[in-house]
Formats: sequence, structure tokens, C-alpha cells
Amino acid sequence: MRGARLGLAWAAGLALAGCGGGLVPPRSAGSVPVQSPRAAQPGQVSHGVLGADARALTRLFGEPRLDIRDPAARKLQFSDGRCILDAYLYVQQARKEPVVTYAEARRSDGTQMDWVACATQLRAR
Repeated sequence: MRGARLGLAWAAGLALAGCGGGLVPPRSAGSVPVQSPRAAQPGQVSHGVLGADARALTRLFGEPRLDIRDPAARKLQFSDGRCILDAYLYVQQARKEPVVTYAEARRSDGTQMDWVACATQLRAR
């Protein structure tokens, strides 16, 4: 009986996964990519994104288009119609607010773009 419930839950999860359309980063098969923090490259300004918490991101870019919560992480997505910025927030210390440790961006047509360029564009609107 327990196996049947587990199988049913698994099947329902697969069915719901097909409804997400674009919620999962293109190169990831899971919900939120678990990756090591991506530091800004030399000469690259993070524009207040890396290390920011959800409140700081909302002050920078306005209300997120998506706010996806996972037990291990949180994904906030911001867009201006020309670019889409995905910011992944992870808890860095016990009982602390999650902060951005990884970000990626794409154009509205789905092609990858530099996330710093997208953040700059979003802040300019």
C-alpha cells in the first residue's frame, strides 16, 4: 500500500513538472541548481546582486516575476521583457537569511546573456 502511494505521488510530481514551463534553468534537470557560489570576475561589478537577500533584490529590481521556494534554496526571477534574471539564494550560515550565491540571465528569446548586463538593464528601467 505504501509503495502504491509513493508511486502515485511520484507520477503526480512528474505530471506537475510538465506544467512548470521555464521555471527550471535550461541546463538543469532538477528544481534549483545546487552549485558553488559564483564570484564576480575581476573587473566585473555584481551590482548588488551577489550576497543580497530577497529584500535587497526587491529594492533593486521591484517585485519578482517568480518566487520559487525549495527546502534548500530560493529562486527569484526578474524581467523587463528584454532580459530575464534568475537569482538563486542559499542559506550561508545557520539561521541566517538566504543570500544570492549564483545568478544567470537570458534574453527574452531564451539565448543566454551575461547576468551582470541583465542586472544593469533591469536597474535602468
